[in-house]
Amino acid sequence: MVHKTDHQLAVYELPDNMQRFFYKNMQYITDSSTRPDLRRSRDSTEAPKHFIDIEMYGESAEWKMPLTWKEAVAKYSKDTLHKYGYVPYHIIYMKNKLTNAFRSGNADSILFYATDLGHYIEDANVPLHTSVNYDGQLTSQRGVHALWESVVPEIEITGYDLYTNHKAAYLKNPALTVWTAIRTAHSQLPDVFKKEKEVSAHFVDSTKYKTVLKYGKTLKYYTDAFAKAYGHALHPTIYRQLINSANMVADFWYTAWVDAGSPNLDASLKSSFTKEDEKELNKEMRSFEHNTLIKDSILRATKGNFRE
Repeated sequence: MVHKTDHQLAVYELPDNMQRFFYKNMQYITDSSTRPDLRRSRDSTEAPKHFIDIEMYGESAEWKMPLTWKEAVAKYSKDTLHKYGYVPYHIIYMKNKLTNAFRSGNADSILFYATDLGHYIEDANVPLHTSVNYDGQLTSQRGVHALWESVVPEIEITGYDLYTNHKAAYLKNPALTVWTAIRTAHSQLPDVFKKEKEVSAHFVDSTKYKTVLKYGKTLKYYTDAFAKAYGHALHPTIYRQLINSANMVADFWYTAWVDAGSPNLDASLKSSFTKEDEKELNKEMRSFEHNTLIKDSILRATKGNFRE
């Protein structure tokens, strides 16, 4: 849900001369927002692109690691980066790929790299993507990853203000922006684990967990009551990270476009942007600005499988 939501919100933050292209391809952008996760099951090189086990790079590594991939390889070795994750460097790699795609004017390439870049940026803003204790497995809190990243947002999203007055801005130093996001996410880890233990103290297994049938398997899952209590204990950090992610995605898309020379994206549209398209976009922008995307059935992530 969060990947789809962030991709959609990012489109609303783009300037008009970019927005028309991205809006025309909104369905692809949101539907494909989880594609990098799907690749993990068939591509052994994919997983470390989504995280960084920052503790494994030394004390206060989030403040000391090099900004560039070349310097990081020289300092730690490529094998180490592949073992403990390198999402900050992969984001810059994908940003450069998107810049080249904008230069080429090839719509398929633009959409592919923009969509995948957004996914990695969103992962970098999740605290548990910055730690070796990525699922609470080292502190007897296994399952906290999905709880923070998926379960709580699914339950609480109707209470989120999805409007932000942020407009896509040019990033003078994209690598520094990424590391700032990593530091912010990583700094939230103590609360992520602490609040789970504090909330758990008020539950027993029968009220904390339920069994659900998912993907043809019976799984142990958090109850809504526990997820709501955990979300309340952490409020508003999960919401803020969702919004920060959307803002950062829009900034990276815009920066890649500017670095490519601000090409005319209307020329890359496979079908013209019609008056009807403009009408629908204006309708969505009004809903976005009034925080009624869910009420107006416009938020794509909540269509079909939304839980009230």
